[in-house]
Amino acid sequence: QVQLVESGGGLVQYGGSLRLSCAASGPTYSSNARGWFRQAPGRERELVATIGWDGNTYYTNSVKGRFTISRDNAKNTVYLQMNSLKPEDTAVYFCAASTLGKATLRYHYEYWGRGTQVTVSP
Repeated sequence: QVQLVESGGGLVQYGGSLRLSCAASGPTYSSNARGWFRQAPGRERELVATIGWDGNTYYTNSVKGRFTISRDNAKNTVYLQMNSLKPEDTAVYFCAASTLGKATLRYHYEYWGRGTQVTVSP
């Protein structure tokens, strides 16, 4: 069973930065896509960024140029570097893993972490 544990969330001021980490244990492979999603109160969970087996990345429009997803296959860890944070980035951020090599839709992801809270103050 794959287990994902997020860390790195917290409270930051407008324009600040945070780096989220997602450590995986269990049968995960470098050939699998990994992703970050977020969910704000009263809203649906939305895709933030994904990284495929080949290192190709995908970002939702609202974070392009500010967020960077990366992976360290040796450590089985995925990162989300978030810069120029805005109050509208406030949400619980979830890490996810897919059995597919590329995955850009929520239903492509079978495994989920419990989430880490990110709060951006004005």
